[in-house]
Amino acid sequence: MLCLLALGSAEMAVADDLLGLYREALATDAKFAAAQAQYQATEQRVGQSRAALLPAITLSGNTASINRDSNTFNRQDYTSNSFSVNLTQPLLRWENKVAHDQSQVLVEQAAAERELARQDLVLRLAQAYFDVLLAQDALATIGAERAAIAEQLASARRGYDIGTANITDVRDAEARHDLVGAQQIVARNDLAAKREALRVIINREPGDLASLRAGVALGSPDPDDMEAWVKAATTDGLVVVAGQAALEIARLETRKAQAGHYPKVDLTASYAESRSATINTVGTDLDEYSVGVQVSVPLYSGGAVAARQRETQHLLRKAEADLDSARRSGALTARQAFLATHAGLAQATALGQALVSARTALASNQRGLELGVRANVDVLNAQQQVSTTERDLARSRYDTLMSLLRLKAAAGKLSDTDVTGLSALLN
Repeated sequence: MLCLLALGSAEMAVADDLLGLYREALATDAKFAAAQAQYQATEQRVGQSRAALLPAITLSGNTASINRDSNTFNRQDYTSNSFSVNLTQPLLRWENKVAHDQSQVLVEQAAAERELARQDLVLRLAQAYFDVLLAQDALATIGAERAAIAEQLASARRGYDIGTANITDVRDAEARHDLVGAQQIVARNDLAAKREALRVIINREPGDLASLRAGVALGSPDPDDMEAWVKAATTDGLVVVAGQAALEIARLETRKAQAGHYPKVDLTASYAESRSATINTVGTDLDEYSVGVQVSVPLYSGGAVAARQRETQHLLRKAEADLDSARRSGALTARQAFLATHAGLAQATALGQALVSARTALASNQRGLELGVRANVDVLNAQQQVSTTERDLARSRYDTLMSLLRLKAAAGKLSDTDVTGLSALLN
């Protein structure tokens, strides 16, 4: 029993990591579920468009009991039965062929949009995850700062009681202690809000989160060439891929509009049987077979076809402009993310050094206070500088990781492997 309890406690102690939450979110996130359903629905368009190229067969029949009374035939009672089978095979319907080609491109577009939704899920989840970690770090730092200030306050009060410190030192420590207490309340509320944002994505209350390992090295983009990332973003970025599909759909739509001027040719065949179909054929069986070709040539439709052609040309130009805009936006996003990644790496390095200096300065001020060459406010300021630098360093590391994810997403390269690699950086 004790072993089972120990095992259960160990399982409960396992923290949620990014990879585990990502796998959950694939099944629970509403936005990704909508994109998945849209893709599955669009796949059915292929079968619908193919059906318009295949034969259509209909079976119809009727039966009727007829009673007639006339001065010519007197009264007649009989039953009339008939049925027919009709087949229509399109031979030349150009708009149906174009619609089938269009449906296949629609599936490609939907696949790109589904993958885009998956990448967006990774970014939203990672951002929400790191926001919670940052809020936790901030709350822990503020808690440590308040504890240190509480010690300074107690020391100042003892010094004041024995005459080695003045009332100003006590008031400074009290004011700083109360201010950090107010910041602690804000930090707790911010952490609760960030956890709720994560809950929206995974559809459950998140547990304890695995944190970023201390001292973990953050790598540069691979390749470390901004123009290579820009080129990838303008060719392989999912927004661009979806835009290319939209452009091809618009081109096919112009061809479909042109088909409004083309003749339509169908092969038709039918078989029909009837018995006593009319008063003149009572008791007669009638079998009828027919095979033929039906041709329909549009001559005039009030200008609707020409107007539709002009409309599709304008929509084609719009699709071209949208694709150009997507390429420009992709290039901008790639450049911004690349620069932000390098700036974040440099900032994290600088803040790491600044934190070492801040801690050294705090230790020096604490020693100086003991020797009487530093005032209590100097120690409080040094403690605040350490706390501020710790929060800035944590934020810089999280922001750098998010910039690297955004860079890969801009280039259409953000995969499950990246989530696995990022999760490996966590405790």
